[in-house]
Amino acid sequence: MNTKLLDPKVQQYIKEQEGKSVTQLALKKNPFPDIEWIAILNQIAAREKAKGKLPTWFTTENIIYPTKLSIEQTSSETAAQYKAKLVSGENLIDLTGGFGIDDYYFSKQVNNVTHCELNNKLSTITSHNFKVLKADNTECIAGDSTETLKSLNKQWEWIYIDPSRRSDVKGKVFLLKDCLPNVPELLDFYFSHSNNIMIKTAPLLDISAGLSELHSVKAIHIVAVNNEVKELLWILEKDFKENPMIEALSITKDITTSFSTEWNTNAEINYALPKKYLYEPNSAVMKSGAFNAVGSRFNLDKLHRHSQLYTSDNLVDFPGRRFIIDTIIPYQKNEIKKYVQGGKMNVTVRNFPIAVTEIQKKWKIKDGGDIFAFFTTNIQNNKIVLLCTKI
Repeated sequence: MNTKLLDPKVQQYIKEQEGKSVTQLALKKNPFPDIEWIAILNQIAAREKAKGKLPTWFTTENIIYPTKLSIEQTSSETAAQYKAKLVSGENLIDLTGGFGIDDYYFSKQVNNVTHCELNNKLSTITSHNFKVLKADNTECIAGDSTETLKSLNKQWEWIYIDPSRRSDVKGKVFLLKDCLPNVPELLDFYFSHSNNIMIKTAPLLDISAGLSELHSVKAIHIVAVNNEVKELLWILEKDFKENPMIEALSITKDITTSFSTEWNTNAEINYALPKKYLYEPNSAVMKSGAFNAVGSRFNLDKLHRHSQLYTSDNLVDFPGRRFIIDTIIPYQKNEIKKYVQGGKMNVTVRNFPIAVTEIQKKWKIKDGGDIFAFFTTNIQNNKIVLLCTKI
């Protein structure tokens, strides 16, 4: 870690560049010749990335940042605060510590947190920041986490792992065995040191695939922030044999909603033509795959087996968006010309053979406005358009 970056004049300069183009700054003369210009520029770029994602770090004096890429890959504070609520006890070891966002919040719930990081430079930076943030119950250890776990040779209340995909792995299929550390291969070793394991994975991981690679999964938390799934949290308990719970959590600035169900339940669902209200599940529920369960829970009818849209005559609470259906039209040229063509509306497709961009281009639709147009298929397998008002 370059301690010269902590010089008050350098720190003030970094703060003053907020909002400015780093590309343009790079063309200017370095005002601090005894510090590499690229190091200062990296601090400016990384700090800018942290502005919305890591407000505590952004507003704290004397924080040192790693590469901009590390900031992009780290948990947001919003997600970290949520996962910290899932742990408690005497101690926790994070085997893939990174920039330490998760561990900072774990330290508020657990008495002692150990941060393991393979990258020595990143470990040093994180240790410095923990001191600045007064996270005094944290310890940073640089090196291979498997060897660290062996050498410490103790029991932990929790083991936390955020495996990263190996750079030499090709193909689009995301598997845990293709990540470092290889959790499926090491899982029994981890359970010899703790009864409770939390694994964070990217949303790309298919839940069925993850369950086929792991055992003792007690719950899977799907965390969406502003309706974008950010991470999957796999809660493992030693020797757990039952069906895991799915927790679909959607966090926005105004409200947090959650939907819970057992994995792969055979809930019964009714189908119907569009009624007065339309319901669209949020991204966390969509990722869960619990399409029948969510409809059954709220006593809704589904428009089609593959549409993942629901309807009712009475308005109910729902983990997602709710609409009043104003107009139902068949997807036919004359009807589209009359109600849709040349208009301004928010287009969504569900179980429909044409993409949003193609629909907008074909029918000269401008994006925006107060009308929400759902291009979908009904239970009679007819292509329809639902023109709605958001509730």
